[in-house]
Amino acid sequence: MQQRTLIVIGGGAAGFFCAINAAQMRPGLRVILLEKSTKLLAKVKISGGGRCNVTHNCNSISEMAARYPRGSKFLKKAFHQFFTGDTISWFAERGVAIKAEPDGRMFPVTDSSQTIIDCLLHEAKRSGVTIRMQAEVTQIQCTDGGFRIVMKDQTTLAADYVTVACGGYPKAAMFAWLQELGHPVQPPVPSLFTFNIPQHPIVQLMGVAVKNAQVKINGTKLREQGPVLITHWGLSGPAILRLSAWGARILEAANWHFTVQVNWLPGFNEETLRAEIQQLRNRLGGQKVMGKNPYGLPVRLWDFLAVESGIDEGMRWADMPAREQNRLVKHLAAYEMQVKGKTTYKEEFVTAGGVELSMVDPGTMMSRLKPNLFFAGEILDVDGITGGFNFQNAWTTAYIAARTIASYSQGE
Repeated sequence: MQQRTLIVIGGGAAGFFCAINAAQMRPGLRVILLEKSTKLLAKVKISGGGRCNVTHNCNSISEMAARYPRGSKFLKKAFHQFFTGDTISWFAERGVAIKAEPDGRMFPVTDSSQTIIDCLLHEAKRSGVTIRMQAEVTQIQCTDGGFRIVMKDQTTLAADYVTVACGGYPKAAMFAWLQELGHPVQPPVPSLFTFNIPQHPIVQLMGVAVKNAQVKINGTKLREQGPVLITHWGLSGPAILRLSAWGARILEAANWHFTVQVNWLPGFNEETLRAEIQQLRNRLGGQKVMGKNPYGLPVRLWDFLAVESGIDEGMRWADMPAREQNRLVKHLAAYEMQVKGKTTYKEEFVTAGGVELSMVDPGTMMSRLKPNLFFAGEILDVDGITGGFNFQNAWTTAYIAARTIASYSQGE
């Protein structure tokens, strides 16, 4: 029987997972992994601050799928084949224990991404996967017997099966080699970014973190609640990153110029907070407004908002004029800031956009246009919020592609 060849394009999480699983499920299958750079598993290395946020602690497929601004329905079908528990088991069977943190993020117990990298590299070597570095693919040609892969140096490789797992691209033109195959592509836009608020006095509070705030984008239905971090350029933290993911296309269309409104006390609105503060004035009348607050907000933030409201350092609660009180209520429950630009969140660049899902079968990850051509990971028009969701997309889609390829080659 003729030996069959699988070529996997991309040396990231999805590429490695597909190559390893295909080789292990179908002994005798020749598996070649091509990576265009000099680094393997680069995003795995930096993920989660160098700890690698492997997946999310969620046992509900519908709840998990709801964390993907794009690709939710597609993944809902795919998760029935390989889900979070399968990811944890896969690594556990290979000696890597995964732990859950209170917020649902899951990491190797070593708290080191190198543990995941070492595992994948070891499994690839053990399975006989051939890895070629600095091997950039410029074209996939369809032949009578399969595919011809054209490299940047003009050399070619023949393949029976191809999995494209090269991650997301920041520019639409970079998808041209896939569009030549007839595959439509959703134009890429940034996701998971922080908000730049240049020359705003709030950046003086860099490093201040609020455990629970509600942030909404004026003129849209977009709003998120959760931790917010004030940085030297503006706003970051989980609530901001989730907003950037859900609003990726809307915010790109606005050229990342928009107004955010922050409620630092999401248990209140302006009306209920006004009544609450009136009671505080009666109860704390002799105390100074600044220096201490009854809401558990960071003191630096509280004092900043007080000053912004026109309250001086010595003012007592009982002496606060109505105008200053109204400003304080507004600043606590509906503080507005002008966002002018974005900053990529650390080095974890994620794009919204990619190969259109309508042309990919979620049950096999195979192209509906080209038999034996598969897709896995972020090259697809799938992206999740921060918290391990993008890696689970990589593991799931790569595993399904690998299993399909193994079953097809088995029957030949």
